[in-house]
Amino acid sequence: MRKLLNVLYVTVQGAYLAKEGETVVVRVEQETRLRLPIHAIEGIVCFGVVSMSPALMGFCAEKNVGVSFLTEHGRFLARIQGPVNGNVLLRREQYRRADDLSAAASIAQAILLAKIANSRTVLLRAAREHPSDALNAAALQLAQSLRMTEKEPELDALRGLEGDAARQYFAAFNELILAQKEDFSFHERSRRPPLDNINALLSFVYVLLAHDVASALEVNGLDPAVGFLHRDRPGRSGLALDLMEELRPVVADRLALSLVNRKQVAGKGFTRSESGGVLMNDATRKEVLVAWQQRKQEEIMHPFLGERIPIGLIPYTQALLLARYLRGDLEAYPAFFWR
Repeated sequence: MRKLLNVLYVTVQGAYLAKEGETVVVRVEQETRLRLPIHAIEGIVCFGVVSMSPALMGFCAEKNVGVSFLTEHGRFLARIQGPVNGNVLLRREQYRRADDLSAAASIAQAILLAKIANSRTVLLRAAREHPSDALNAAALQLAQSLRMTEKEPELDALRGLEGDAARQYFAAFNELILAQKEDFSFHERSRRPPLDNINALLSFVYVLLAHDVASALEVNGLDPAVGFLHRDRPGRSGLALDLMEELRPVVADRLALSLVNRKQVAGKGFTRSESGGVLMNDATRKEVLVAWQQRKQEEIMHPFLGERIPIGLIPYTQALLLARYLRGDLEAYPAFFWR
């Protein structure tokens, strides 16, 4: 089991990261702001105008510390990866399964069942605390989607069912927002760019989850680019997007809703650009990052392992279980079902 460590998020514009011995040093205008031993970091995420020395890049690659570069507002730019981890036979098997539409559909089906079930659980839990006809209706529709997904062996049809389930879930998403409705009303999912405050918040949290899932796959010897539900596309981490599906409702959506409902973020922390996209300011972004790290420390019961683990370890656990399935140690991939 991988020890839960910390991700270093660097948001100060103009910061420079360098290597000193076994330590990562963060400097701003030649002033040292932070020193961290490399063994205390599981990843580094740099936002905006943040640079890094070649020596530190190589050191992070050697120590399996993932480094991601994003725009100031959270759009992914690039990722530094060291030598490929894991047995080459595992990746060859991953590629074979991805090319076999029947095998790929079997894995995609497990992932989608977990995604739909977890989305439904989010709605049902909210409906118990705040009764809503819209939430109950959406939960019934998702139950039907679950039954249809269980019976569907074709990959393209599964993708269609996933799209329908996502529309059903997001059609009721506004009912989950209980505070600050004037600033965080949800109408529909929008990306590239997000067109309102809640979509900007969701997109940012999804970026953080994507970083952790991609790192987990690499640590366990899998190729994040080759997925089963999400097919190959240049520049897209298909397998990372696959595993994200089952975790989005539990890990990302619930955090975003909590931040809004508890008023940890506010409408004044978002601005609209000339292109119409909505962006978070620096203070709000830092608030979200702190909440993200705190949420990862919370423990949850893992349904397959039968033991409590930190939420931050779920991506690593699921990547490990997927690797074991591909090696033939498990009869099926045990997707994550939130109870």
